[in-house]
This record gives sequence, structure tokens and C-alpha cells, in this order.
Amino acid sequence: KRTINCNENGYYSIYQSDRYGFNNPDTEWDKKKIEYLLVGDSFTHGACVNRPNDIGSVIRTLSNKSVLNLGQGGNGPLIEFATLREYLDINVKKILWIYFEGNDLIDLESELNNQILTNYLNNLSFTQNLKLRQNEINNILVKILNKADYRTFKDKFIDFISLSNIRKLIFYQRVQAQTAPKMEFKKILQLTKDLIKKNNSKLYFVYLPEKIRYETNYDNIIYNSVKDIVTELDITFIDIHEEVFEKSQNPLELFSGHYNIEGYKKVAETIYKLTQD
Repeated sequence: KRTINCNENGYYSIYQSDRYGFNNPDTEWDKKKIEYLLVGDSFTHGACVNRPNDIGSVIRTLSNKSVLNLGQGGNGPLIEFATLREYLDINVKKILWIYFEGNDLIDLESELNNQILTNYLNNLSFTQNLKLRQNEINNILVKILNKADYRTFKDKFIDFISLSNIRKLIFYQRVQAQTAPKMEFKKILQLTKDLIKKNNSKLYFVYLPEKIRYETNYDNIIYNSVKDIVTELDITFIDIHEEVFEKSQNPLELFSGHYNIEGYKKVAETIYKLTQD
């Protein structure tokens, strides 16, 4: 479907989704070998930029090989693990687990309250066979869109006046350090590593920084905890904060709300450089 995403750069990003609703050229699913498969949230999805400026598309151009982007806005670690369980095939060589420090562990807290999602965590044989049920999924999505109760302009304007979103980000960062479900996160990564090893694929953990890191005196408690977990599990850790943003004279120039075109480009180039055989 022709999909309108978001506007942070003066235009609405639009893409033609693939057969499963992801942000890929549909023909990528027909390739005999997939060099890269990406899971993540809106930053992986390619929020607010058009192809070929999202991370997956830039890597596709650089490598001249097939790339499948399974990122979706709002995804957290448990949904990403479930996505791999449902869509990973044996023809995938490299898997990029793209972690966003701004909200991934917050999302996980919510995901752990969802019975369907926790089935993936507690039952390694559980599946919904999503690849075989796309017509059913499409029908559900149409019903949801037809019944959507969109917020009024007045509500959005009040949010803007109160700067509520900014306050939420700062509040979440503080709470996150104390309440983040780190043990569950570690279990998910361990299960992901086991799944990918069984699939004869290579796993890379890509750490994406958030904007307020470069606007405030940032607390690295979660950053250090996540890095320690990934290192302990012996998963390759690609630190985009260290490799890209910390080296930039003005890191904020690489953001709009999400990353801008230049930000996505630098992130993708770094990932490609650090994942060469």
C-alpha cells in the first residue's frame, strides 16, 4: 500500500509497502540470499524520510545486496524478537538489532504486559504464522483505520503549548534507569542470539542515541547497563553514539525529530563499514 508516514523535514515521507507491510521494495522478499535483515523501531523503519534515505536503503545501495527492513514505529525488544521468530528465513546472512536508547526499554515494560507477546518469550515453539495470514492482517488493519478516532487539532495544540512530549522524554529517562526490565531484556537478547546462531546468521547490536543526550547533562546508567549486557552475551556492539554523533562538531545537526537524511546516512555508512566480513 502507498503509505504516508510523518513530516519532520518539511514534507510527508511516503513509501510503497511490501507484501507484509514493511518499508522495502517488495522484490527483496524474492531474493535467494539476504545480506542484511534489520529489526528496530521508527528509526529503523525510516521515520520521516523517503527511500533511499532510510538506514536499510542506504545499506542496500552501499552493499549492492539485498536488505530486508522489518522495523516499525513503536516496536520494542519483545516485538522485535517476535518479528524475527515470524519472518526470519535461513537465507539471511547478517541481522542488525537496532536499539534506540530513548524508549526501547520503556516499550519493553508495556510489551511484557501483553499475553500474546509473552508467549514468544516463554514458549519457544509458539508462532502465529503471520507470513501465511497476511490477508487476515490486512482486513484487521482496514477495520482499525476505519474506526480510528483521531485527536483534534485543539488537543495537539494544547500538547504543544505545554511541551508535554518533551517533559515525557525527560521524565521517562529518569524513571527508566530505576524501573527498566533489564533481566527480561537480557533474556530476550540471549534467546535472539540462540535463534540466530541456529539460523547460521551473524548478529550485530546497533546502539542509537537520542536527541536529548546532546541537549542535556545526560545520565549514562541505561547506556552502560545495555552495553554491559550485550558485551556479556558476546554480541558485537556497534556504538553509534561513539562512532558517529560524538565525532560530529554539532550532533544536533543530524536530527530533525528522528534523524534527518544526513543523520541516517552517517549511521548507515558506519553500520556498513563495521559489518564487513
